[in-house]
Amino acid sequence: MDVFLNELQSLQARFEQSVLDPQQRQAARSQGIFSMQRPDLFRWDYSEPDKQQIVADGRQIWLLDPELEQVSVQTQDTALKGTPAQFLIGGDPVAKHFEVIDIGDSQGFAWVELIPRDKESQFVRVLLAFSDNQLHRMEMTDAFGQITRFQFYDIKQNPVFERGFFVFTRPDAFDLYQQ
Repeated sequence: MDVFLNELQSLQARFEQSVLDPQQRQAARSQGIFSMQRPDLFRWDYSEPDKQQIVADGRQIWLLDPELEQVSVQTQDTALKGTPAQFLIGGDPVAKHFEVIDIGDSQGFAWVELIPRDKESQFVRVLLAFSDNQLHRMEMTDAFGQITRFQFYDIKQNPVFERGFFVFTRPDAFDLYQQ
């Protein structure tokens, strides 16, 4: 994990996301493209089953929901507290915000468990799976036992993004909700 983070300046990958209820039944599935650039920028472009976009611009997190014709916004510090995005895009050492546990190799991956140090974190644990110093899987368990799994593929490490790629512009007709 340290090699991955030390070499990481930016990343882009296709992803598949599954949400499992506490009984391990799949409750939702989606896919899209994830992009990030250090420090403090990311963008999730969901394509299926519904289009949606989440953009972190360095100060705020913007969530665009075209179906509802609305945009939600909140401060980035509040939204990312205790999340994997906090260490992926931030400059702080992982150990500042998480207890890091190397749990060994399984299924062809080196697995690391992260336990948030902040008791008010959205998640109680995060599992990361690495292969060839690339992040391939991420699994987050929230306080209610719901699990969100990500599988990354077509990974491009340290791509160069166009200026303005992480800038969010709200469509005029969409309602704005500040949290």
